[in-house]
Amino acid sequence: MAVSPLLLLMDRNLFARKQNARLDTYSDLGWKLFGKVPLRDNCQKDSKKTPKEYEEETGRPHKPLSPKQNVRKNLDFEPLSTTALILEDRPANLPAKPAEEAQKHRQQYEEMVVQAKKRELKEAQRRKKQQEERCRLEESIGNAVLIWNNEILPNWETMWCSRKVRELWWQGIPPSVRGKVWSLAIGNELNITHELYDICLARAKEKWRSLSTGASEAENEDASFSAADREASLELIKLDISRTFPNLCIFQQGGPYHDMLHSILGAYTCYRPDVGYVQGMSFIAAVLILNLDTADAFIAFSNLLNKPCQMAFFRVDHGLMLTYFAAFEVFFEENLPKLFAHFKKHNLTPDIYLIDWIFTLYSKSLPLDLACRIWDVFCRDGEEFLFRTALGILKLFEDILTKMDFIHIAQFLTKLPEDLPSEEFFSSIAAIQMQSRNKKWAQVLLALQKDNRDMEKGSPSLRH
Repeated sequence: MAVSPLLLLMDRNLFARKQNARLDTYSDLGWKLFGKVPLRDNCQKDSKKTPKEYEEETGRPHKPLSPKQNVRKNLDFEPLSTTALILEDRPANLPAKPAEEAQKHRQQYEEMVVQAKKRELKEAQRRKKQQEERCRLEESIGNAVLIWNNEILPNWETMWCSRKVRELWWQGIPPSVRGKVWSLAIGNELNITHELYDICLARAKEKWRSLSTGASEAENEDASFSAADREASLELIKLDISRTFPNLCIFQQGGPYHDMLHSILGAYTCYRPDVGYVQGMSFIAAVLILNLDTADAFIAFSNLLNKPCQMAFFRVDHGLMLTYFAAFEVFFEENLPKLFAHFKKHNLTPDIYLIDWIFTLYSKSLPLDLACRIWDVFCRDGEEFLFRTALGILKLFEDILTKMDFIHIAQFLTKLPEDLPSEEFFSSIAAIQMQSRNKKWAQVLLALQKDNRDMEKGSPSLRH
């Protein structure tokens, strides 16, 4: 059926009128959002209409405004803040403010402005101070990088133990040269090469493939490393990698360093099947990966774990671990006698908190940047600094710890505060004296080891 052009034209006009009306409504709403009312062409005329004129024009009876509507009509503004409420006069239908109240409100407003300006000034000063400190730190790091690159590293053998270098070391090694310094300080007594790493990694990948395809145990079994041990190590590595620095999200599955970390840990289990994988190793390997290339990280990792203290802990040599704990307690009592007595009273032994710190070299317990500074000095001073750091932590929180019981102390030391101030922390470590009755750490440890050997030789139960 054909539609008349006249009807179409009427529909369009009707639609246009509806659309314009809708736009007008939206426009009014938009103005109302800002507390204003749009001007209308006949607003002045409408405002002067009498009730009788209104009834004649609209055909509806005029209703007087309610008190609430009348108040809103008399408001010349929409109060948009507490400032407006304080400063503006009251609506016309309410009694005017007394002069004293108006003056009081004016003073309140001025006080608010003064306080706001003070806060702004204080915040600006804080930002300026932060910026200045950041600039000083960047300048200090830049100067240190030049010294390390131009003076120390080219003359490592003759300069690394000098007083100047030791002082620079304590202040923290610049990140850009940290990996190189760590590698030189840790050394390579095991003479591991990049080729050896590739061989160990290839063997690890082959074992992973054989385990995933379900190859027979007889085909893959080594004399000292059974298939069950290999599978347990592999599963433990996967589990530990997922828990390594989870906040960084770079070592987990799909992260940029996941495969690298997995490769180093797998290669180490083939290089040292007698040690295998032990929980905590993933944190040490991860810190090295952040500062070194893969093969160099493996070399540093293997040599680091070969140090006497690390080997004692990772091979779980109970006798030697107890000797380390005993040596630690000698210096604990020497430096912090009050806290030492408090720990003894509550039967809090060093293994409760030291094991996690030593196994991960503080990389799990401290913020990463602070842990790296601990590693800097650990590479310089060796295992002694690990126990000195532990005493520094106890000294820093001595006042808090002396008020706690066993459970709260253990919980606190297991999860240290995340906002440790680095300079205050290192000042606390510096205050620890690693000397007891004129004996240094190494001498005390050696004497305790000798005493343990003598006790073992003299024990009837061991002789028989």
